[in-house]
Amino acid sequence: MNICGHEFKEVWLVDFEFMAPLGDHLNPVCMVAWELSSGRKLRVWEDDLHHLKAPPYPTSKDSLFVAYYASAELGCHLALGWPLPEYVLDLYVEFRNLTNGKETPNGWALLGALTWFGIDGIDSMEKDSMRELAMRGGPWTESEETALLNYCESDVIALAKLLPKMSKELDLPRALLRGRYMKAAAHIERIGVPIDVEAFSALKDNWESIQQHLIERVDAEYHVFEDRTFKYERFKSFLEAKNIQWPRLDSGKLALDDDTFRDMAKLHPIISPIRELRYSLSKMRLADLAVGSDGHNRTLLSGFRARTGRNQPSNSAFIFGPAVWLRGLIKPKHGQGLAYIDWSQQEFGIAAALSKDPLMMEAYSTGDPYLTFAKQAGAAPENATKQTHSVVREQFKACALAVQYGMEAKSLATRIGRPFEYAKELLRLHRQTYKTFWRWSDAIVDYAVLYRKLQTAFGWQIQFGSRFKHRSVRNFPMQANGAEMLRLACCLVTEQGIKICAPVHDALLIEAPADQLENEVHRAQEMMAQASSIVLDGFQLRSDAKLINYPHRYEDERGKLMWDTVWGILTESKANDLCVNAHPDLCASATITVRP
Repeated sequence: MNICGHEFKEVWLVDFEFMAPLGDHLNPVCMVAWELSSGRKLRVWEDDLHHLKAPPYPTSKDSLFVAYYASAELGCHLALGWPLPEYVLDLYVEFRNLTNGKETPNGWALLGALTWFGIDGIDSMEKDSMRELAMRGGPWTESEETALLNYCESDVIALAKLLPKMSKELDLPRALLRGRYMKAAAHIERIGVPIDVEAFSALKDNWESIQQHLIERVDAEYHVFEDRTFKYERFKSFLEAKNIQWPRLDSGKLALDDDTFRDMAKLHPIISPIRELRYSLSKMRLADLAVGSDGHNRTLLSGFRARTGRNQPSNSAFIFGPAVWLRGLIKPKHGQGLAYIDWSQQEFGIAAALSKDPLMMEAYSTGDPYLTFAKQAGAAPENATKQTHSVVREQFKACALAVQYGMEAKSLATRIGRPFEYAKELLRLHRQTYKTFWRWSDAIVDYAVLYRKLQTAFGWQIQFGSRFKHRSVRNFPMQANGAEMLRLACCLVTEQGIKICAPVHDALLIEAPADQLENEVHRAQEMMAQASSIVLDGFQLRSDAKLINYPHRYEDERGKLMWDTVWGILTESKANDLCVNAHPDLCASATITVRP
């Protein structure tokens, strides 16, 4: 059968219904599959599914597997011990790409795609009730089994109607690359992140009492809370006393959103405990963290959900979503190790490579692009080091990052705590030093104005209406190509048999037996370097790795103070014997830095 100019012997449209308890593996309930050219149809119920040693359809290179949000169907393959298909076409991902930047009346779920193309589909209320029936678990009555199979088949019928409508818009080689990532995502979602379950239980059981103690302990140095309420005027006075310039809204009021707090905490570490405390009190619901019965955090990665194509998992369910200090719950199991591997200055490197700015590429190659930028601009001598010129380096770093996010002089001045004219001069120096980059960046904006769209190296696109922010346009190539790089790395690393627990923006968290961890890290770093080289036409990005071996736990410097404070409260109050006697290592953390 011909799909977008490619011949396949068979094209299978597949849908599963499954149970998915919070944080646990998928448990397939039933499956329906249709083969388009022959009209062959399969309806398989739970008992028969679990007895099959392989899928009842081919998974070889001459067959195409079509699904809607394919990582769920592929996760069912893994749950059943079946091999994954060679070629995957995910119509969710392709619909998301087709409409990225546009308003979709019914969202991007299957019903949204059907509505977009004028195809009738099952009523949303009926769809919800059928999902609830599958998630409820068995035993099911005979009529319920029939209803679930019929519902499953209705999604396959929808795929059969949707594929011809979408095929005219598909760039199949790139679509299959995106499908390849959904295969990697299925593996990652199945592995999950190992969690210290006993520590997690201690937190949940004592969270109410901990919160009040947290306010007392953390706020003792800030005095910005009254009871459990964050007070605007007190915070304003604190900032004035510390001479911290804080971003403001158009109204003149301080900007108190979490993004502002996160950015300012990076610039002023003294802000970090307040930011962590505010988030923990207002948004963090420990019961929502998806920890399965085997002690692993699992949730949908929600690949391609962001406009840049990045993953967008639930902030409350994913361990990397809530407050940073909570990541201390990540802990390898006995005999195992974890490694957090992230690209060094990824967005600077991407900007340098895409723009082909020689000075920018030279700056990245030195290993410290920010200090090199200061030297290239004449603001630091050639013999300057990170130690001798730390303040200058931080200011030029802030400028380089500000440029990538389209930040203007006023915002940069606030971020670095310097006068407007100084920030303006920093930005001028960036334009003067990296002229090739700026010509490229301006051309990106011109292209977006003219054609109303942009796309990445592998065809992830965004479309713009009559109004758009230039800063978002300038930043899209770095963010979206960074997402391409991460997805390709996930494919390469997973296909090498290395276990990825989670992708995190510009990093991978991998797991391996402790005695094999260093070797697996080096292999993963090779794959990440290869992914960067492919996306950036030969320009290779470096990566760093932090290794965590049992019995130590993951540690993020930004959350260390809060983590120690929380466990200090639990230990001192003896609220849970676990913290005092059974687990003296609760606060233990250790990392080893590895560079290729």
